Amino acid sequence: MEKSVKPGMNLIKGVGISLILTLVCLLVFSAVLTYTDISEIYVEPVIMVITGLSILIGSFIGNIKIKRNGMLNGGLVGIIYLLILYFISSLLNWKFGLDFQSIVMIIVGCICGIAGGIFGINKR
Repeated sequence: MEKSVKPGMNLIKGVGISLILTLVCLLVFSAVLTYTDISEIYVEPVIMVITGLSILIGSFIGNIKIKRNGMLNGGLVGIIYLLILYFISSLLNWKFGLDFQSIVMIIVGCICGIAGGIFGINKR
């Protein structure tokens, strides 16, 4: 007998995996920045790539057991991840605001979440 899949739990799993993966990758990147002579001009693009890949992987893993609505569930993983990220950013930085980079990150996050959801439901 097959267990019923609860989409809410898969969303939480996908967002959790994305957040943990982001944290680990950013810690590694910060160590690389600290102990090497890499220029700080690479910080924003690397953060964008880490965020996108983390959402993609988290959405993929969170949607493996779901049989349908991969785009919706993946997009939700990306949106929830970004809402948590921006909520934490606004708590830590009182001058927080949405700028062009933030809008690009929202678009990248949604696209990566949708792609991960599509790949996740089609994994067999």
